Amino acid sequence: MTTLASGTDTLTRDALTVLQPGFPGTTAPDWLLRRLGEGLASVGLFGRNIASPGQLSALTARLRAERDDVLVAIDEEGGDVTRLEVRTGSSFPGNHALGAVDDVSLTLEVAAELGRRLAACGVNLNWAPSADVNSNAANPVIGVRSFGADPALVARHTAAYVTGLQSAGVAACTKHFPGHGDTAVDSHHALPRIDADPAVLAERELTPFRAAIAAGTRAVMSAHILVPALDPAHPATLSPRVLTALLRDELGYDGLIVTDGMEMQAVAATYGIERGSVLAIAAGADAICVGGGLADDETVCRLRDALVTAVRTGDLAEERLADAARRVRALARWTATGATAGTGSPAGAAVRADVGLIAARRALRLTGDEVFTPLTEPPYVAALTPVANIAVGDETPWGMAAELIRLLPGTETGSFAGPDAGHAALVAAGERRIVAVVRDEHRHPWMTTALDTLLAARPDTVVVEMGVPQAPPRGALHIATHGAARVCGRAAAEVVALVP
Repeated sequence: MTTLASGTDTLTRDALTVLQPGFPGTTAPDWLLRRLGEGLASVGLFGRNIASPGQLSALTARLRAERDDVLVAIDEEGGDVTRLEVRTGSSFPGNHALGAVDDVSLTLEVAAELGRRLAACGVNLNWAPSADVNSNAANPVIGVRSFGADPALVARHTAAYVTGLQSAGVAACTKHFPGHGDTAVDSHHALPRIDADPAVLAERELTPFRAAIAAGTRAVMSAHILVPALDPAHPATLSPRVLTALLRDELGYDGLIVTDGMEMQAVAATYGIERGSVLAIAAGADAICVGGGLADDETVCRLRDALVTAVRTGDLAEERLADAARRVRALARWTATGATAGTGSPAGAAVRADVGLIAARRALRLTGDEVFTPLTEPPYVAALTPVANIAVGDETPWGMAAELIRLLPGTETGSFAGPDAGHAALVAAGERRIVAVVRDEHRHPWMTTALDTLLAARPDTVVVEMGVPQAPPRGALHIATHGAARVCGRAAAEVVALVP
């Protein structure tokens, strides 16, 4: 076990222990290694930190050389949200595709294989799965990250995902408590509000979290959302009523509570990250996630000092901070030692390395002409591209153009947006057959207009919906992939080009 640097007192150590910071670059900076020696117990990884599996393994090994039980966390949901494959797109479909298949054994197997790959690279805490019930079709930030809109379906797949992931020795962090599905605002930009009554919340939002707790999830992530029926004054991350009275006392959860990113505007714009972090720990959170946007030693020191000062001024009970640090260390011990007791293939079955592609193929839903003839000549792929939400990021490629180019060399592609997107795509396509790729058409009226234009001029257009399939299917063939990951694009391309 790592020995603390001399001069680090218990209070300062505990304040460092509850932080989960990020950092820039693909190697660990000196300041981060120094803080690990002083008591920092967790590090958060993002796409900017990962170049290859080998590089990631070297990075995590360097962190463990400084602290052997460090928690190395990542936001690897698979599907649209990937950090392991940020430059290529994920080899696994996301939750919505798994929910569309509705085979819990498949979900468990996908999560186990994803966990195996994380563990092989030295990652031991995954900020996943999303247990949000996507009951609001206008939700801009959850969407295909959810298993679906039915609480029972979301619950059984959340439990399977937790079981599969943790079978590989990687702690699951079920999110976003108490449920981010019924929002139309992205908490990265503002504070969402859910105006459901307690009975609806209990039946809808809380059902998957109960299932996750029963499955033994090692961590739960809070949401920066206002739920007046639970607490009219504070967002969930800062609410003792939500984190302590509800999650701890009523639901009986005793594991680690992690905040969503404290630099997100839903908290930072009103409270600031220092005050917000103090309030979160006081409310019952155990770990402060920061580093998606703020990733430097100055931020770590500011948060450490804010927590220490709050204890010394009586704004934060020292026992609460010590309890939070204890829970962080307990999870670190599980990942370092006790996790091995639960590792191995789920239910003794062999996990298939290609299970992601198998799942993506099973998730496809096809609608259209019964006599659809697969393409044999290179088409034109018109990607009707919305602005990516920040949770997914715009650095990860999406769609199916790359896969069609691989199957039908000579395929051309272009990206279009706005009211004239349909006309622009027609001009760019020329005489080529058009494959129109959309993402959440139901949330973007300009996308519907573009498809109207394309189909009026070219009724043989193939439409591929890679978001939540809410709009009526149309086109010579309509393919719903239930996600925009690379593997979803491959599965759709195989249908379009008739690959057996």
